[in-house]
Amino acid sequence: MKTHRKLKTLGRFGLSAVAAAMLLLSPADSSRAAGEGATLPSIDWSFSGPFGTFDQGQLQRGYKVFREVCSACHSMNLVSFRNLAEEGGPGFSPEQVKVIASEFEVEDGPNDDGDMFMRPAIASDRFPTPFDNEQIARLANGGAFPPDLSLLAKARVGGVDYLYALLTGYEEAPADMELAVGMNYNAYFPGHQIAMPQPIFEGSVDYDDGTPGTVDNYSQDVAAFMMWAAEPKLEARHKLGFKVFLFLLIFSGLLYAAKRKVWSTVH
Repeated sequence: MKTHRKLKTLGRFGLSAVAAAMLLLSPADSSRAAGEGATLPSIDWSFSGPFGTFDQGQLQRGYKVFREVCSACHSMNLVSFRNLAEEGGPGFSPEQVKVIASEFEVEDGPNDDGDMFMRPAIASDRFPTPFDNEQIARLANGGAFPPDLSLLAKARVGGVDYLYALLTGYEEAPADMELAVGMNYNAYFPGHQIAMPQPIFEGSVDYDDGTPGTVDNYSQDVAAFMMWAAEPKLEARHKLGFKVFLFLLIFSGLLYAAKRKVWSTVH
């Protein structure tokens, strides 16, 4: 009798574990409203779903948009330059990463005289902030503090769909709406008034691979890059999740077979 209860409990555990794995592997719903009924557009991202992978070309284009547009105001200080060459990322070579890092300057020190100094960044450095402190950042941006982009794709309701929608959502304010001083109208920002002016326009960035320089392409590419920055191990997680799901499926089958075997002689 005790054996029967144990097998029954294990069987329930196995089936529950499979159900949990299926829940974890299922894509999150990112089509929720972004404020006052504005429904987010649903983009068919290459990394969506349990078997999704990042498009290296898109990530490289997204980095170019970040470098030439976003990095002027926003930091990404949880990401190191060497991450750009890691598996599952943009696919830059170590030599390319060295060149990319050298385009930035970071503070180092103290030197032999006890002073801090600036030097070109190296692969092990993290992306530096464009401002020395929050006060200077606010002064340069009309009182608003540009958020760090490292985890923004996971921190906002709607995730990467919201980021894409925000970048494409700049419009003329309705005639019956009065914007506060220094604010801009955005269809997807909560309250529709955002301090950040429209950051990208047609032709703002020249793509090396010939991809058309449209606001839609820029927005998708940099949003995908920010998603990778927020979850650089996404592809590895998807692969591990599939292996765990397969293991739990086989394990549940073995538990069921063991139960049938043990109780096959009992009528």
